[in-house]
Amino acid sequence: MPQRAGLSGRILVVEDDEELLSVLGRHLGEEGFAVEMARDGEEGLALLLERHRGGGPSPIGAVVLDLLLPVLNGREVCHRLRAAGCWVPVLMATAFGELDDRLQGFHEGADDYLVKPFSLAELVVRLHAVMRRRTGELEETIDVGDLRLDVPARRVWRAGVEVLLTPRELSLLELLMRRPGIVLTRDTIVVAVWGRGAGVSPNLLEQYVARLRRKLDAPFGRADIETVLRVGYRLKASR
Repeated sequence: MPQRAGLSGRILVVEDDEELLSVLGRHLGEEGFAVEMARDGEEGLALLLERHRGGGPSPIGAVVLDLLLPVLNGREVCHRLRAAGCWVPVLMATAFGELDDRLQGFHEGADDYLVKPFSLAELVVRLHAVMRRRTGELEETIDVGDLRLDVPARRVWRAGVEVLLTPRELSLLELLMRRPGIVLTRDTIVVAVWGRGAGVSPNLLEQYVARLRRKLDAPFGRADIETVLRVGYRLKASR
């Protein structure tokens, strides 16, 4: 099934202010997003283009992009993304709020503009809005055997029975369902679900896998979420 970037709950924050980067990562994570981070324009552009070409664990759903960045500024990052045919939603965040600055950002392909200092609540609302606009509210479901995940609605069923999962559990399940039968390393899963630099312990990942098993496998007499010793985890391909 093709992956539409705007349907992912994954946010890339490109920001060189370490304190703000930490605040945004923590807040967006609490709002249920999986957060990845880049500290300069070149790093952010490389990651986005890699995902656009199908590399990495999961597509980026939207970007919070600072304007004044080391190496490449935000406008140049946005320009190069669009030139490469990558239309991931971009929310440009900057201290420059003059009309000419905003118009230039839109000209380079930004979807929205947020002037610093901004409300974290407004940031979340605007992210949801640009993601909806970019996808046009398209439907996407992923089916693996009798597991069904409605990606935009963030709902999952097993054998026709809806199972309630937390946002983080849903992100972990989505990652496994997008690659059935493929072993995903622990590091790959941590980066995909929690983001780079999250400091997630192996024990926490094991706890989340155990939660999915208790909710999706055990009640239905299944053992589809498999541990691959000293490597990681995989979801059995459909039977």
